[in-house]
Amino acid sequence: MSLRLVFMGTPDFAVPVLRAFLEAGDTIAAVYSQPPRPAGRGHKLTPSPVQAFAEGRGLMVRHPVSLKNAEAQAEFAALNADAAIVVAYGLILPKAVLEAPRLGCFNLHASLLPRWRGAAPMQRALLAGDAETGVCAMKMDEGLDTGPVLDCERVAITPRMTISELHDELSAKGAALIVRAVHAYAEGRIAPRPQPAEGVTYAAKLGRDEGRIDWTRSAAEIDRMVRALNPGPGTHFELNGERIKLLAAEPVDARGAPGTLLDDAGLVACGDGALRLLKLQRAGKAALDIDAFLRGFPLPKGTRLS
Repeated sequence: MSLRLVFMGTPDFAVPVLRAFLEAGDTIAAVYSQPPRPAGRGHKLTPSPVQAFAEGRGLMVRHPVSLKNAEAQAEFAALNADAAIVVAYGLILPKAVLEAPRLGCFNLHASLLPRWRGAAPMQRALLAGDAETGVCAMKMDEGLDTGPVLDCERVAITPRMTISELHDELSAKGAALIVRAVHAYAEGRIAPRPQPAEGVTYAAKLGRDEGRIDWTRSAAEIDRMVRALNPGPGTHFELNGERIKLLAAEPVDARGAPGTLLDDAGLVACGDGALRLLKLQRAGKAALDIDAFLRGFPLPKGTRLS
């Protein structure tokens, strides 16, 4: 069964999903995405990854500032869609929009609901040290990721997994999942099931200062921060008033006063254990592996980081 769909998404994570529906033979009546934003050194207005992909396929793209006004809602309803597919879009869908498509609106969420409802589920799963996470295809309601679930796919979080690796795996698995689930729902082969009342957690939006490293925390916690928060918003520490980004590290079994360099090769004591610095970046400089970084910016044993 070919469906007439509206696709609503913005970042890289959503692109494989749009591609998958096109490859499944569905008609995309319109694509909704966040407006172009300034990017790069020249602050040139740059379309979102979803908009760029959609325009490359000749699809109509809309980027309203809000969907709460009657005009935007009428334009959406006039598309006469069977369903809307929503993946990290960035705008709240009011009731009139949720109810406009014949089958409703469906969301791909990057967690095993009801755990990690909200804005940053992948990062929060890594920060919490979860052993697994996943993606869920959900029929949307007016709540924050509270709608009934069609199907889920589980993914193990391996010990050294980074947010980039998790992002790519969940995006690929999620694309196949939601295409399969929405078509099965349209054909009456599956029914949404309510989310459990137990196990609800919220994945709050990441703050700009959340990546400031507190060396009194355990090496395992700081390691999870580095793997979860890079490339954005990033993790950093300060030395002599200069902010230095920490892009890669690994825990080591060693002890010392938190924040103190235990050798001349970038081993820092933490509240529990120690962290080997592997990749660093000074402001305005290129990111460097630790050996190259230390040749131009030594961190002698005994140095205290803050």
